[in-house]
Amino acid sequence: MGSILVIVIALAVLGAIAALAATIQSYLKARRIARGEVIEPEPQELPHGEGCCGNHLTCEADSLLAAVSKRIEYFDDEELDRFKGRSASAYKESEVEEFRDVLLTLDADEVPAWVRSLQLRGVEFPETLRPELYLIVGENRDYHAIVGRHEPSPAA
Repeated sequence: MGSILVIVIALAVLGAIAALAATIQSYLKARRIARGEVIEPEPQELPHGEGCCGNHLTCEADSLLAAVSKRIEYFDDEELDRFKGRSASAYKESEVEEFRDVLLTLDADEVPAWVRSLQLRGVEFPETLRPELYLIVGENRDYHAIVGRHEPSPAA
């Protein structure tokens, strides 16, 4: 019982010391700023490009929801517009293959934008192809979570 009391008291003392140090550091920094010795950096806004802003748990660039972007993009898939209004479960196998051909020719980073574009155009993505879609998007999210999302560097 005595050793537990010593540990609790030690933790309380360490917490008090840490709080005191933080207060002193904050006070000294405020004084330096007031005297003009330190200029507080202005927060920089991140550009809204194809990159990820880092403000969300899942990058909006990877989102499959049409609410993220209202811009319709075509990925050499204009022929898929003829499926507008068709149910996701009503596709024949040959029609699913048309979607698969486009899906597999896209870069993994383009797939979420393509699916959003299909939604905005009123074309439902085939149910039988969704597992492949989720696999591609999931692997891409995992890759960017580990490596990061970088803007392409301009060619020299």
